Amino acid sequence: MTLLMMAIFGVLLVLALPVGYALTISSGVAAITIGDMPAEAAIVKIFQPTQSFPLLAIPFFVLSGNLMMGGILGSKLINFATSLVGRFPGGLAQVTVVGSTIFGGVSGSAVAEASALGSMLIPWQKREGYPPAFGAATTAAASVIAGLIPPSIPLILYAAVSNESIASLFLAGIVPGLLLCTGFMLICYFSGRLRKFPLLAQNITFRDIMKATVSALPALAMPAFIVILLRAGIATPTEVSVIAVAYGIIVSSLIYRDLSMKRIYDALVHTAITTGVVMLVIAASNLVGYVLTVEAVPNAVANWALDVLKTPALIILMMNLIMLVVGMFLDLPAAILLLGPTFIAIGKAIGLDPIQLGIMMAVNLSIGLFSPPVGTTLFVSAAISREPVGAIVRELWPYYAVALSVLVAISYFPKFTLY
Repeated sequence: MTLLMMAIFGVLLVLALPVGYALTISSGVAAITIGDMPAEAAIVKIFQPTQSFPLLAIPFFVLSGNLMMGGILGSKLINFATSLVGRFPGGLAQVTVVGSTIFGGVSGSAVAEASALGSMLIPWQKREGYPPAFGAATTAAASVIAGLIPPSIPLILYAAVSNESIASLFLAGIVPGLLLCTGFMLICYFSGRLRKFPLLAQNITFRDIMKATVSALPALAMPAFIVILLRAGIATPTEVSVIAVAYGIIVSSLIYRDLSMKRIYDALVHTAITTGVVMLVIAASNLVGYVLTVEAVPNAVANWALDVLKTPALIILMMNLIMLVVGMFLDLPAAILLLGPTFIAIGKAIGLDPIQLGIMMAVNLSIGLFSPPVGTTLFVSAAISREPVGAIVRELWPYYAVALSVLVAISYFPKFTLY
């Protein structure tokens, strides 16, 4: 039945049916065909995972990000990043990377970052004389840092699959996220020097940097505030997400004074749409998990990997290659929920820490977001820049090299994630 489910799923994807619907239909047919499961029981299986208290963190974190990013806070963050790195070679591209890292601590969503930052920074880079394809490539790659910096939506989904601590996953994602940030900034710097990108005319003093830092401090404090509350055991992830919404309202209404009813309405609508898409995939994945469990697929794959590949290093390489390929065709939430149960079983069999595996999955599948043929941030950046996807992909090769280097580091050196 697993093969039947995969075949139906593949056909529906080729027919361009949304992933959530394709998962629901294919797993529903497989579950009912297995034997005694009536259609009503399959429907109950679909709705079961949506009744999860920890998953409430997703809409609240998305809402807090929408509330804070929808106003003048975005320009404050860009001013802060520009004051730090704007005057260096490739400075405007570096602003994109630093801005993405900071925005990741507010939104937790790579697609939201690519849209918000790209609409501001890609036109700015074009006006300053940067190659449009390079600006789009930088935005597409840098926006995926949001998948690692707290509050990361992908890590929340992995926690739901693995029953691991969200706080531990958030903490483990910080160093890999900063490694990606550093590597991408170096690409921007050397590209700026070698290709002689125009320098941004600035006369920035230390006082200007401090002023920009103070203006952006409410957003800069957000990731630290989340991690501290979780690690200290002061609040659960869901409670922290609610506090984050209240924090966003207070910051927008009392500090920046730009909160309006229209902004609240827009934030709620965007949050509902985003949450609906994610929850549909979560609901369908539970039925997929049922089919895989009934046929003992995760354990069978784990045993096969141990018998054939034998060494943990080769098994980890196999897992990474599979995730890289899957990430090129499936959205990140769907890929995590589909691959998670099987890879967790394999990880346990070879002694791979589930937290380390979660960061591996986040980095792996994030690379898929800026890779053809269906990379979401790649196509968002292409739409904003109006550049051909092929031209952007040619500019992305250095970013792929850095991302793969970070992936190798976290896959084979646990100290990068377990500290």
